[in-house]
Amino acid sequence: MPEETPIFRSQDVPKTPGVYVYRNSAGDVIYVGKARNLRSRMSSYFRPSNINKSDPRRKALMHSIASYEYFQVATESEALLLETQFIKQYAPYYNVLMRDDKRFLHIRIDFAEKFPRLGLARLKRNDGCIYFGPFPQTTALRETVDFLSKRFRLRTCSTPCPDAETHKHCLEHVIRDCLCPCIGAVSEEEYNAALQNVLNLFKGEGAVQLLKELTDTMMKQSSELDFEGAAATRDIITNLKTVLEPTRRFVNQTMITRYAQSNPEGMEALKEVLGMDRLPMVMECFDMSNISGVMAVGSMVCFKNGKPSTNDYRRFKIRSETATDDTAFMAEVLTRRYGRLLQENLPLPDLIVLDGGETQVSTGVRVFREIGMPPDQVFIGLAKKQELIVRPYDDPILLPRDNPGLKLLQAIRDEAHRFANGYNRELRNQRIYDSILSEVPGIGETRRIQLIRTFGSVRAIAKLTPQQIAERAPGIGLETATKIIEYLQARLKR
Repeated sequence: MPEETPIFRSQDVPKTPGVYVYRNSAGDVIYVGKARNLRSRMSSYFRPSNINKSDPRRKALMHSIASYEYFQVATESEALLLETQFIKQYAPYYNVLMRDDKRFLHIRIDFAEKFPRLGLARLKRNDGCIYFGPFPQTTALRETVDFLSKRFRLRTCSTPCPDAETHKHCLEHVIRDCLCPCIGAVSEEEYNAALQNVLNLFKGEGAVQLLKELTDTMMKQSSELDFEGAAATRDIITNLKTVLEPTRRFVNQTMITRYAQSNPEGMEALKEVLGMDRLPMVMECFDMSNISGVMAVGSMVCFKNGKPSTNDYRRFKIRSETATDDTAFMAEVLTRRYGRLLQENLPLPDLIVLDGGETQVSTGVRVFREIGMPPDQVFIGLAKKQELIVRPYDDPILLPRDNPGLKLLQAIRDEAHRFANGYNRELRNQRIYDSILSEVPGIGETRRIQLIRTFGSVRAIAKLTPQQIAERAPGIGLETATKIIEYLQARLKR
């Protein structure tokens, strides 16, 4: 490896996504950046060979770096948002000088147009248009806008006021996916009703039903061995969840909490509001995720000292064959988690948080009574509709939105929601990948799991030769590998 300056040691920096901050000798933040691989990106600033090849502005930055710090995150999307937050907070000199401050896309709808359409814009202006965003996941946003425009048959042409003349020049696929209000195929009121359905999705109305419909379609495609169609529908679902779900609240609050050394204000506020004897130094929060009662999973995230403790996160695949709703799933997860802690005489958290309201809290009361939970154990529910804190045997509490205790509860609840959805998505993807392999003669569960782990996906396997499979997959001979390839290629052509 090329020589690095003394202030930087690449072995001390992880190869993970994250955000890095450079300071000068006075301790001022002079540059903030993001990276998919922190070690690789940060190393490039400290190699003498790179310094000599850089332009004057970048060279000046490199010579000004006196210290650095980095912040690991789970995904590039989180890195994008955290980077933007730091740039706005510190206004680093070289970010401004190098014009490196990111502007994320918004959805823009101009109602001055006779037939408004879904557009994209980097800047949110005071121009009378409606904006949604910003959205850091550019690809997911563009594909979602394209899907929604086609599904609700909104126009995508760039003409401000389309008419019969411009309709003559429309591309065939655009006409097919459009309501064609320009030639009177629908009235202006009917077109605006379709547009309103899309707007409602971005306001949080109808998204659950749409996702359920798409999930049912995906499952049907999978059962009919239309795996290409199932994969495409799965991608649409993933994009919709990325764009429509309120993930920015999770990032804005949980990210701030994650990089603080502690959150004394939030813990002190909760101690006071809940009348606790001590600070909630250890908090555990639960959330459930399922699709129409199937592939149900539960998540438990843990905050210690007011910030996420990811090593203590747990996830649960629902085992009960009779459990059919979130209440039953919650009961199973709470029983498994705290039944074991009580049996092994392990320490309990200071505060337990359930994602939900009175129903979930009632479930907690029943479960804790059955397993012998100490009567002084503090637990609450957080109802999403009004962010109402629901307590057993007591009146609910409605805190101001800027209360640090509520912000801490929202952060841990949103983190549990993210963790549960991630596990559910992992199981859905695995089900699609595995289902076709289960049909291959002579391939049992052990070999199926081994193949997926080795090659990543069914489509990746189908692109290989039998010799490549036999060489890389232990226990798979050339004859079996040939059968696998022949079967997969025949199925995927359908």
